[in-house]
Amino acid sequence: MSGARVLVVEHQSDAGLGLVGERLRESDVEIVTVGPDAGEPIPDSLQNFDALIVLGGSMGPTQDDVAPWLPATRKLLAEGVAEGLPTLGICLGAQLLATATGGHVRTMPGGPEVGVHGVHFHESAAHDPLFAGFAGDTLPAVQWHWLEADELPENTRVLASNSACPNQAFRIGERAWGVQFHPEALGDTAQDWADDGKGDLDEIGLEPEAVVGSVRAAEADLREAWSQVADRFIEVIRASTH
Repeated sequence: MSGARVLVVEHQSDAGLGLVGERLRESDVEIVTVGPDAGEPIPDSLQNFDALIVLGGSMGPTQDDVAPWLPATRKLLAEGVAEGLPTLGICLGAQLLATATGGHVRTMPGGPEVGVHGVHFHESAAHDPLFAGFAGDTLPAVQWHWLEADELPENTRVLASNSACPNQAFRIGERAWGVQFHPEALGDTAQDWADDGKGDLDEIGLEPEAVVGSVRAAEADLREAWSQVADRFIEVIRASTH
């Protein structure tokens, strides 16, 4: 897939592409990372890009005073949906995708979801380009969120849920996906987040070492499941560029 360019919006350096990046690089995709820690501004449009990935971060999707690059990011996400460009929003990225297309995000009423938790895929995922084959399955996923998209735009198909969060995975239109969980995250990423957010974990009664340990223990299963999804996203990019 020589020549495919993927724009990646990175909100903070400890929330990078991880496993998804591994798969992209093995497919010879050109990754263009922008954002504050990357030292590159958010572009005005998706012109000359073949796909968009928006990663996670500690801010909320409308905290423009804290993260002044968010309006430009929401604009790109809306453009990606409108243009049918392969688009993937992860955690904050999924919340930004929902917000940019007329949805709504709230603080989770049942409290945060942190660590490895199961995500159940509905029959609606049976023919989805990313999640085909997972319908009816409950798979382990890394979760690290205090907010959730509670309202989605009309042209949305919900693909996965769990008891904590009904909109764990969804597709808007044909080629824009939001995942509230972290398919890119493995043990080292969880360690970084636990180190950076120890106080936040203490507040909700979680032991950082136990949380990280649960991610490391599940790493083989996480890698097996979410590598497949990353590879399918690459196939969507390949198909859309031909």
